[in-house]
Amino acid sequence: MKHIVILASLSLGFALFLAACSDVNVNVNTNRLANQAGNAINTAGNYAGNAVNTVANTVANTQIPSVTTPSAEDFLKAAAQGGMAEVKLGNLAATKSQNAEVKAFGKLMVADHTKANTELTALAKKKNISLPSDIGSHQSTVDDLTKATSDFDKNYVNDMVKDHEEDVAAFQKQADSATDPDVKAFAAKTLPTLKSHLEKIKAIQAKMK
Repeated sequence: MKHIVILASLSLGFALFLAACSDVNVNVNTNRLANQAGNAINTAGNYAGNAVNTVANTVANTQIPSVTTPSAEDFLKAAAQGGMAEVKLGNLAATKSQNAEVKAFGKLMVADHTKANTELTALAKKKNISLPSDIGSHQSTVDDLTKATSDFDKNYVNDMVKDHEEDVAAFQKQADSATDPDVKAFAAKTLPTLKSHLEKIKAIQAKMK
């Protein structure tokens, strides 16, 4: 009987020991898992933070090209050369074209651009800006059309569409953003005429296709 009591006591003690060990293991494992989870969260946070910083730095370092408006002097010089070229090309169309509408358009170019050129010259004089006496890069177009024969009308019309699209864009920019009030007013005043030219020449081009 005494031996049974001793064995029972030992069994109970061993059981308590195992239970205590189990609690220790559970606590250890729980702490280990908690630490691992905490490390994982910290690692993910670091990655996310680095990614955000990388994107922010990339955006900050990206240089966005600025959209600038040509100076009053540059605009007036370019407009002067373009205007003189339109008069020369208009005279060519009025004499060489075999198309009545193209001939009429050429005469319109001579009249409207001669008027605009006179106003531009007066404005440049007021601003003490010296205008070029040549037509610059437009000379190659004049030379090509001077030599053209049967394809003159088509080439002239295509050149007029291209030139007036560029002119409308340039004058629109000045009318919207020029810092010089006189240049801004000149561009705004001339713009409707250029838009009308573009509309007319596009209509002629559509008939020739």
